[in-house]
Amino acid sequence: MFSKNWEVSRRKYRIIKEISVSIPMSDGIHIDADIFRPDSPGKFPALLGVHPYDKELQSAPIFPMGLNMANGGIEAGDYNFYVRRGYVQVIANIRGSGKSGGKYVNYGPREVRDTFEMIEWIANEPWCDGNVGMFGVSAFAVAQQQVAALKPPHLKAIFAPFGYTDFYRDKFYHGGILSHAFMQGWTTTIDNIRCDSWCLEKWGKDKYKEAILQALEDKEIREIPYLVGALKNPEQGGNALLVDILLNPLDGDYFRERKVPYQKEIEVPAYHGGCWGIYGLHLPGAFRSWDKWKGPKKMIIGPPIYLDRPLYQYQYESLRWFDYWLKGVDNGIMEEPPISLFVTRTDEWKAAMEWPLPETRWTPFYLHSGGLLSEHEFWPNEGSSTFEDSLFNRGSLTFLTPPLIENTEVIGPIVLNLYASTTDKEILWFVSLLDIDPQGNETLLTRGWLRGSQRQLDLQKSKPWQPYHSHKRREPLIPDEIYEFNIEIRPYGILYRAGHRIGLRIKCVDDEKPTNFLQAIAMGHLWRQSPSRVTIYHNAEHPSHLVLPVTRGNRVGTYMSGGKLSEQFFPYRKF
Repeated sequence: MFSKNWEVSRRKYRIIKEISVSIPMSDGIHIDADIFRPDSPGKFPALLGVHPYDKELQSAPIFPMGLNMANGGIEAGDYNFYVRRGYVQVIANIRGSGKSGGKYVNYGPREVRDTFEMIEWIANEPWCDGNVGMFGVSAFAVAQQQVAALKPPHLKAIFAPFGYTDFYRDKFYHGGILSHAFMQGWTTTIDNIRCDSWCLEKWGKDKYKEAILQALEDKEIREIPYLVGALKNPEQGGNALLVDILLNPLDGDYFRERKVPYQKEIEVPAYHGGCWGIYGLHLPGAFRSWDKWKGPKKMIIGPPIYLDRPLYQYQYESLRWFDYWLKGVDNGIMEEPPISLFVTRTDEWKAAMEWPLPETRWTPFYLHSGGLLSEHEFWPNEGSSTFEDSLFNRGSLTFLTPPLIENTEVIGPIVLNLYASTTDKEILWFVSLLDIDPQGNETLLTRGWLRGSQRQLDLQKSKPWQPYHSHKRREPLIPDEIYEFNIEIRPYGILYRAGHRIGLRIKCVDDEKPTNFLQAIAMGHLWRQSPSRVTIYHNAEHPSHLVLPVTRGNRVGTYMSGGKLSEQFFPYRKF
């Protein structure tokens, strides 16, 4: 990022604004867009952003502030920055939102086709030189990666950090558990939503009604009033969208239509990324795209605070990216390391050539009696630990390492291989990775989830450090039978300081109070309503263990003594 070749397009143009331009689609509806272009003759490359939110907010002159639910949809970037430097910026409402025609389809195939058609329409306008890029985060980034798979002839590059790519696993069903709180807040931000039911169209009226009645009998769903209200009034407002999600609790056709189709070998140059704090939404998509994207690519994972709204933090990096791919400026950006990772607790960046990092030592930390977490395997007669999960007592277990003797860097994917049983036929796992300072203050770093009945792995897609669950069906648990649960914990990057402890908390609910907005995004799931006793096994036959990607430090492991020499001396002897 810093070199003698570092340069960007210079700021030299005034701006022409064209508000509410109508862009025709092939099925007869029109898309409403704002166009901002340089006040100068000639042709320029263009940047497109598409979204379902309030279009006026995307270009409002608002002083930046931290992310919250009210401003979260302001994701297009500052047109003043790009247009003054020789780009046209087009910001458009997708169908069924804002002033655009048609019905909202929640990133469905028709919406992706619209984005394709917008790109080609822009490329043929008199002010465009035929080179089109796409910019924006979250909804904007999701749309970029979806349309790149269609390979529009004039799409030359995308800058798409903070974009989930698997709607089931990343957004709506963490580990197969419905994430309803974020869903409620998100649907209210869609501007002037008009939608029909995907399920009603695909299944017909009779099957649709029957599925709604079955959902209303689900004890977990019945505890959430707004979900019950949506099921009872599926035609009201945006309820059809909520009902479609509720009626698809497994990873089937509804979500398959919306996933980024990596199998199409997407070759559009792409800049991926996210931040460690958005593990409940966008972070998995960044690493998934890095792994599967076939075209030129870069990735940046920032500090766990997302980005201010309106966006500006990655303006210069994105400008270099577009200067290179849309204007042909040889600025050296592709000669730099392709991956940039912010390492928490160092406040510094780490450059890398691949992911996971080549220096990774996949280190198992075993769960022990008394809440110990250690690289040491098991002692004789170690058995199990038990807690109650009920409406009256939401128990938990926490396992901690001894204080670390040396700074220990952990960067990469994480997995908990857990042997457990329950007295119930279902279990919901909520797992948290913690950093505990010498005073006992804990910081929640990242989390993992798994619905026990959806524990089946897709062995072709799973890796030892990253399980992949098929989520195709539910297999109820047999009470008191021991099962192995492979729980993916979302990746993280941190330097655990000497004197700190690595912590692991295991619960069956996410009832902790979030300390910030990003934690709240990763909470608010359905809870089990039936009482149970949960037993976690940690012995030679059932070696429950956490696998951490240690990239630096931990050379000799943790010390049970805390690294303190014994104060007991050898017996006094006269010589």
